[in-house]
Amino acid sequence: MDFAAIERSLALHAPRRWIGWRLRLLVLSTLAAIAVVFTLMQMLATHPHLPSTWQLTALGQPTLLASPRADLAAMSGRTLSHIESPGRPALVADEWLLRRTARWLVDGTQRSHWQRQQQALAEHLAQDRITLRFTDGSRLDLAMSALGYAHVPLLFWLAAVLALALYLIGISVLLRRPDAGNALFALMTGCQALNLLLIGCGPWRGLGLPPALVALDPQGRMALDVLTAMAAACIYVLRPRPMRRTPLLLAAAAAIVLAWAWVARAPGAPALWLLTQGTLIGFGLVEVVVLAWVLRRRADPALALVARVAWLVLALLVLVTLGVFATRHASGIAPFVAATSAEVWYLFFTLLLLLLTLMSRPRRVLREFALLAGIGTVTGTLTLLFVAVFALGAMGALLLAAATASLLYIGARRWILARMFAGASVLSAERTFELIYSTVRQASERPERTALLLRRLLQALFAPRELVQLPRRIEQARVLGSGRALCVPVPGTGTTLALQEVLVLRFASHGQRIFMPEDAQLAARVVEQVCRTLAHDRALEQGRREERQRIAQDLHDDIGARLLTLMYKAGDPEIEDYIRHTLQDLKTLTRGLAAGSQTLSDAAAEWKADLGQRLSTAGIRLDWQLEPGADPVLGVVTWSALTRILRELASNAIAHAQASRVLVELRVEHDALRLTVSDDGRGGDPQAWSHGLGLSGIRKRARTLGGEVQWSAPAAGGIRCTLRVPLPRGDDEAPEAD
Repeated sequence: MDFAAIERSLALHAPRRWIGWRLRLLVLSTLAAIAVVFTLMQMLATHPHLPSTWQLTALGQPTLLASPRADLAAMSGRTLSHIESPGRPALVADEWLLRRTARWLVDGTQRSHWQRQQQALAEHLAQDRITLRFTDGSRLDLAMSALGYAHVPLLFWLAAVLALALYLIGISVLLRRPDAGNALFALMTGCQALNLLLIGCGPWRGLGLPPALVALDPQGRMALDVLTAMAAACIYVLRPRPMRRTPLLLAAAAAIVLAWAWVARAPGAPALWLLTQGTLIGFGLVEVVVLAWVLRRRADPALALVARVAWLVLALLVLVTLGVFATRHASGIAPFVAATSAEVWYLFFTLLLLLLTLMSRPRRVLREFALLAGIGTVTGTLTLLFVAVFALGAMGALLLAAATASLLYIGARRWILARMFAGASVLSAERTFELIYSTVRQASERPERTALLLRRLLQALFAPRELVQLPRRIEQARVLGSGRALCVPVPGTGTTLALQEVLVLRFASHGQRIFMPEDAQLAARVVEQVCRTLAHDRALEQGRREERQRIAQDLHDDIGARLLTLMYKAGDPEIEDYIRHTLQDLKTLTRGLAAGSQTLSDAAAEWKADLGQRLSTAGIRLDWQLEPGADPVLGVVTWSALTRILRELASNAIAHAQASRVLVELRVEHDALRLTVSDDGRGGDPQAWSHGLGLSGIRKRARTLGGEVQWSAPAAGGIRCTLRVPLPRGDDEAPEAD
């Protein structure tokens, strides 16, 4: 574990500020991005616009459905035949006028035709007036006007915000640490941001696109996709450590891009679309293979998450490619569904890219939008496949695909989120509660083990591959290293509950997932709850201890004083001796109440003195054996019960056994205390005894402590009583995960 890096991350000084050339470049990059956005907005706002809604007929001709212009709305329901303008040849109206992009047209001839039609339409719309001719022979003369800034589509602004966020994240990463890997990441985010802007310029009501957008489509958008795929594949050739022959691999990737660019010079190249999709899928396969190779050499939950995301993006890209290719000759709604599915895939890829950038700080809303975008991509692609494979109608295929995708979303949502962005504990709520309860109970019994128990608890909750405790103080739990580590403030060694140290957990779930903000919140709440419960228990125990001391003091001052007075006034020696024994019992009782918990060695010393006095008065010798070793702490209840059991056994030896010697043995065995009391008296069969109050009291006290008691008659004579009482569990029985 890199302790130095962790300690630097936990330093309390302020992070390095953005100053100097980094800040200037960041500001310049932001201004450049804003300038690009406003240039596109101006292009849309000043472009001549024909506001209208159209629908294709079975023959592929546009039919007017509605328009906010009164003169154009009067022609609703009519099919457009030609568009004319002064000094320009008439433009035949067909389905290609309604398509916003040729990026997802498989056939090269169709892409060339789309570009010619859009360029001719832009030239007509640039005139002051145009004439629309309809198939029923009617015509309509229209004066052209620009779209205007107020009518720029809302989707453009949404795409612009998302694109700016993605672009600035890429630039910030590059400026924070300028190297080849971050440069590739910035290239990838920049290309994807431009793609989002171009997508946002497309879906607006009406006919025609700005000439600049027509010129960029389709080769420009294909080039952005290829550069994005190349950058994604090459990043992990350089990270986390450069692979062997890295220059050769990067040169091969650049050669592939240049070869693609040579083929893509002509928009009508017959195999350009297939070549582009094959290049994208090939680079995607290279990325997942490289990630698999890196993960085999070095376990890293962040890279494992990237690998899962890469597989998901690649699978959906293959699905979209198959759907578009299967419906390349279809007409009607299928081409529009294909383009929509592809653009939703772009949104899905962008959201996942943002999630990976945020890594350990993803927002739930962003996750849900990414999942919905993925489901939308699946819906559109399934629609295309149903149309192509089962020859279903467009509406039927769309409904069936939507139902299938909805069932997929409902059934697999939790599993997908758990696999892709696992959060919180890997244990169930019931098991988590059991572990917290067990930790609190053991910490209450052994306060000095609180830090160890919390460490075991967090280890059980998150199953980290590495765990270490450092002498640092932090205010709250935090995630470090893009989710690779979780730092949790915990109490230090000893009985204090102050959060004086930090526990560092690395690689959650044995390196299978990253730490998330939910993990930090859960860890902080668990530590807080345990410490709060222990503080409450300690305050409650302090109150009990003070109350016991008050009772012991009252017994000593009041009852003890009266018994002492009564003893001196007693005229009968037998009564005086009885009161003296009662005073001794009262002294032992008050001492136990006042002392509270005490160690076994201290309690044994008191027991030995008490029993020795009792037995010596009766002429019986006491032999005492306490094996050295562990010295557990006995609570008040345990001490009181054992004291009374020993006294009752000594009384039985005096009154019934007619013994001359009593042997007491104390031994700690693992998690239990073994107490053996034997005498050399007349013995007898324990099974034939009539159990009076004394023996019943011994059994009852043993059950109260969770122990067991047995009597036996040794061959040498006498009676042996064996008592086994459980003690607080040792260090080897701290909470463990299932």
